[in-house]
Amino acid sequence: MSEHPHQLRLLEALLFAAPAPLGAEDLARRLGDEADVAALLQELALLYAGRGVNLVRLAGGWTFRTAPDLASELTSERIVSRKLSRAAVETLAIIAYHQPATRTEIEVIRGVALARGTLDRLMELGWVRPLGRRDSPGRPLNWATTPAFLAHFGLDGLDALPGIDELRAAGLLDIGPAVLGEAAELVEEDAEPGEFDD
Repeated sequence: MSEHPHQLRLLEALLFAAPAPLGAEDLARRLGDEADVAALLQELALLYAGRGVNLVRLAGGWTFRTAPDLASELTSERIVSRKLSRAAVETLAIIAYHQPATRTEIEVIRGVALARGTLDRLMELGWVRPLGRRDSPGRPLNWATTPAFLAHFGLDGLDALPGIDELRAAGLLDIGPAVLGEAAELVEEDAEPGEFDD
């Protein structure tokens, strides 16, 4: 009997049981060297196409997700214990689009000081993480998004983030290019040593 049906079943089980998207390298380790992971993933994706769940590429890996056309029928009202503040949403967007970004850069782009709890909240959610220190005066921490951020927002990678034109069309961006240019110039200026330590 061929190994192929067994490999396909094992792939399905691995993806079903995984709490996060699995990369092709992880799958290859579990399926063995003789497995053609790319072909198995394609076959499994075709098998699930048109069903209630689909195999999708997300956050650089593969996972099962509810079919998008069923989303409206599956939504339910639930009480959210804590909503993100506007500061947290803005901070997350700045980190996502400008990463790695320092606290100083976030504050310059936002135009106000950043409360320490804002980054803490985003770290608790698992959406941002420290990414080393900048080689500049004060050696501030760099901040970047995580694979959990990509998975939560349904993105395969950072290149899937909407562009400025898409954000404007959705009414989510009402600042002009002049403001963006000024913010970029301010970020490039050197800060005093220790002035913006994290």
